Amino acid sequence: MRTYEVIFISAPGTADDDLTKLTTQLEQTVTTRGGIVTKTEHWGRRKLAYSIGKYDEGNYTLLYIDGTGQEIAEVERRLRVTDFVIRHITVRTDEDLKRAAKVKAKRKPTAAGRVPGEDLNLDLDDSDGLSEDEE
Repeated sequence: MRTYEVIFISAPGTADDDLTKLTTQLEQTVTTRGGIVTKTEHWGRRKLAYSIGKYDEGNYTLLYIDGTGQEIAEVERRLRVTDFVIRHITVRTDEDLKRAAKVKAKRKPTAAGRVPGEDLNLDLDDSDGLSEDEE
């Protein structure tokens, strides 16, 4: 299964009931097609980076979806035909998560294998590096 992040921005005048209705419809669409919505985040009303149409603000919603891709096509279709959704984007994140886990696993043994101060030679008594027998 692949992991996706779907974020959509709805018009600022959209009622909360309409947003919850849309997110439940999207969650049902994903589950009926065999996917899983692992997390839903409502970010609330935020200022847009640039105007989209006549809007300067929007309500942001983020969905984390595990699926094959067929359910993503249907989710995107539903977002396109919904009037109050002004922008949406879908990003496949499973490859990035795999890469991050690989880097994290690579870092862990090197950090665990080193003892702090092991490489340092802190012999402060000898200024020239020679012992008393060699002088």
